[in-house]
Amino acid sequence: MEAAFAQASAIADQRQKIEQYKHILSTVFSSEDDVVPAKKFIDHMLSDDVPLVVSRQLLQSFAQDLGRLRPELQKEIAHYALAQIQPRSVSFEEQVLIIREKLAELYESEQQWSKAAQMLSGINLDSSMRVIDDKFKLAKCVQVARLYLEDDDAVNAEAFINKASFLVSSSQHEVLNLQYKVCYARILDLKRKFLEAALRYYDISQIEKRQIGEEEIDEEALQQALSAAVTCTILAAAGPQRSRVLATLYKDERCSKLKVYPILQKVYLERILRKPEIDAFAEELKPHQKALLPDNFTVLDRAMIEHNLLSASKLYTNISFEELGTLLGIEPPKAEKIASRMIYEDRMRGSIDQVEAVIHFEDDTEELQQWDQQIVGLCQALNDILDSMAKKGLAIPV
Repeated sequence: MEAAFAQASAIADQRQKIEQYKHILSTVFSSEDDVVPAKKFIDHMLSDDVPLVVSRQLLQSFAQDLGRLRPELQKEIAHYALAQIQPRSVSFEEQVLIIREKLAELYESEQQWSKAAQMLSGINLDSSMRVIDDKFKLAKCVQVARLYLEDDDAVNAEAFINKASFLVSSSQHEVLNLQYKVCYARILDLKRKFLEAALRYYDISQIEKRQIGEEEIDEEALQQALSAAVTCTILAAAGPQRSRVLATLYKDERCSKLKVYPILQKVYLERILRKPEIDAFAEELKPHQKALLPDNFTVLDRAMIEHNLLSASKLYTNISFEELGTLLGIEPPKAEKIASRMIYEDRMRGSIDQVEAVIHFEDDTEELQQWDQQIVGLCQALNDILDSMAKKGLAIPV
């Protein structure tokens, strides 16, 4: 093989030189079980014996033909090529791109999602040597994020979604924009920012188009997004913001067809949830939604305890720590701690008497009645003005 390389490098005519190297390349790929010829070819292409314009063209052909090899050989040779090209990667960006995409495709077919993402993340999207349009950058960032999310890796996925966020605002590509929204919602979900995730999922579920570019949006996908919105809202920290989102979802007629609708109804109506209902809901959750927290409660446990505590505040004027612990199914000191945090964060109205070991709940009915009276007064004043205008013969805008 060394003789063939020497013969080819001695050819003066560039076109003939390329043809001779292509012939050598075809023999390299014909030896299917031997990686040595391929490695020797790479080493020679990167040596000083081969002009850059020739080595670029030949390494591009080499990269495009990698798929002809068996997966294990393809991986070994591709990794070797990337390692050898690395010191001169600026000169071979196009070739590195093809090799990385081929490897990512192979890893993806084997469901090695993080490895596929790592391959694509090594592509230089900020190159000064070639022009890369924003659509390509956005597509790669979203693709990498989606691959990381297959392994529930929210940290690495978020890094690429943050990069994509600078590009998506000016993007006119509807499919990429939708993929970005889905990735962002899933990242918020994985990071347990449930209320924000719920709003994102709900926004996706309201898409009216059924055909975006070449991608079809079926009803099942929209229903999954709506169900994810309901689940995340139920798991969100109990409080006024969650109550507003619950009201929006409860009034959405589509939710009545969901499997999680019975628990949505009880949570919205601020009814206390019992263990069988919570266990049935738990079966629909993903692993990260049942993860154990530092306080030894799971994500689900904390959400259900806070909901039941908020529901109890609507039923009772006051309750002892011991009775509250029994109601919530936890120890009284833990019940006190959760209640004090919710009161401190303005998610529940009340006060704690530690001497008497009693929680006093404050009812906001009086404030609502006062608000209603103010609205009635405003409407009455507006009605008087309109009557006065009508008596004077003035035109009343409709």
